[in-house]
Amino acid sequence: MSPEPATALALWLSKLVGAIAGSAISVAYLLPRGRREAATRFLTGIVTGLVFGPPVGLILAERMRIDDSLTAIELALIGSAVASLCAWWGLGVLQRFAESLFRARPGTGGGEK
Repeated sequence: MSPEPATALALWLSKLVGAIAGSAISVAYLLPRGRREAATRFLTGIVTGLVFGPPVGLILAERMRIDDSLTAIELALIGSAVASLCAWWGLGVLQRFAESLFRARPGTGGGEK
């Protein structure tokens, strides 16, 4: 990271903007089926981006060997967007997988006898 100091407010704002951007971008990959699913996945994406954003950004930057050229704000923004995007997408896939497991099969009557 560069030696440029970042204020706590700037870091929080970059994490929040990244988390919102990640959730918004991921709508294109896996559309929600309703308002409740959209709200749940959006809030999960924001919380995940805020909590895990900086560590994810640092890991990505180190793996790409660009960590020396990015500021703490950029790392938080990138990491929050990626963490949020992954949380949204992962939660959607898991929810649809669980629904398919517990959905009644046609011709079975929907229950045990």
